[in-house]
Amino acid sequence: MSSEWDRELDRARLHFVSGKGGAGKTTAAASLALALATGGRRVLLAEVEGRQGLAQLFDTPPLEYSERRLAAAPGGGEVRALAIEAEAALLEYLAMYYSLGVAGRTLRRMGAIEFATTLAPGLRDVLFTGKLKECVRRTDTNGRHTYDAVVVDAPPTGRIVRFLDVTRAMADLARMGPIHGQSEEVVGLLHSSDTVVHLVTLPEQLPMRETLETVEELDAAELRPGAVLLNRVRPSRLATRSVLAAAGGRVDATRIRDGLRSAGLDWDVEVLDGLVAETIEHAGRASAELSAREQLDNTSLPFVELPDYVDGIDVAALYELAEGLVARGVGGSR
Repeated sequence: MSSEWDRELDRARLHFVSGKGGAGKTTAAASLALALATGGRRVLLAEVEGRQGLAQLFDTPPLEYSERRLAAAPGGGEVRALAIEAEAALLEYLAMYYSLGVAGRTLRRMGAIEFATTLAPGLRDVLFTGKLKECVRRTDTNGRHTYDAVVVDAPPTGRIVRFLDVTRAMADLARMGPIHGQSEEVVGLLHSSDTVVHLVTLPEQLPMRETLETVEELDAAELRPGAVLLNRVRPSRLATRSVLAAAGGRVDATRIRDGLRSAGLDWDVEVLDGLVAETIEHAGRASAELSAREQLDNTSLPFVELPDYVDGIDVAALYELAEGLVARGVGGSR
């Protein structure tokens, strides 16, 4: 598949971003939210794991269970942020559907909420996805959606399918009443074209294999895979035809020495050996990136490459990543 964003993905309104731990899914989610907000749109960026990764990334105070402005996007857009907590979501749910505002606070003091979510671990995920559904569907007095898109820094690939599909099981448990209706609505949203699951991976064999396995799991659960975000890609310093040979350790040191001398550089043996070793290491990574692209080319998934920032990610880097995503088609034509 072409390494460009699929314009069909812009029609989705709920974007989950998952990936293997350490692949950079929080960075990718934040960059995607900025890209989708570019050009005057309002986007909600939510997290559900309680890690406060978004607050650390944007260097802001910890997020709370209230939507607040996080960043401005080019062209007049806005990104707001929300940290979804199970207890706060349950209290809101009780107040909304059962008018148990005061009773809910009493339950919190008794520890009943923690007991309930411990007894039924899937309940936490139901509360999280239920709150996300409310954010996606919410409209203003003019009937316009509050948010043009909602982006979620989701659980890692090891449990993303269970996180998204648990609501169907809860719907089967509750056959009537508000819980049943709420669950049915969430199931309908998560299994509709309004929802996509983007997967962040690294150009390495193990993360790539896990990503493709997750795609199969999403398909089996009738959940819609989005794009693959190939993270930490470095530009190759070698011609493609030279990568495989160098990755296999076949580097002609004599040729390198002669080339250096012709350029007026007469390096000693130790420096030359170090250069050869670095060339082999670089070629190994470049070979892995070529293999990753080939595997993605053999799928029906769009994929977008994100560059590596050797000095780490700061807010400026997030905007650069977002700009690159927009250049590859994220957000459609502005």
